[in-house]
Amino acid sequence: MVHNRNKLIDLFVGNISNSIVHKILEKAIDTEEIGRRYDKEAITSREIARKYRGKINPIGTRLPEKDIEYIRNKIVNKVRAELGLRISKGYRNIDLDLIEGLVDDTLKNMKVI
Repeated sequence: MVHNRNKLIDLFVGNISNSIVHKILEKAIDTEEIGRRYDKEAITSREIARKYRGKINPIGTRLPEKDIEYIRNKIVNKVRAELGLRISKGYRNIDLDLIEGLVDDTLKNMKVI
């Protein structure tokens, strides 16, 4: 059962990371049409992550502290790496200072913290 739980946590982390990346990209872009696409992608990833969150542990209960730290660190690292890759490809106006605040807010909304 632990193996399945770890896989669910990894899937949860991947979807949350994708959602946060797209939120930051949405704020960085000045084209409304592309911004809507980023917003739609962020919402879709967040909803998928919400389903995985429910499978990891009942929504009403908190995750163990070690899981919370692992998830938070993994998300921050994935988002930072993806945005770094986007910056190297020429994306502009990406604010890396938004990462930790968005991660914390998203984890609170998902009832992880």
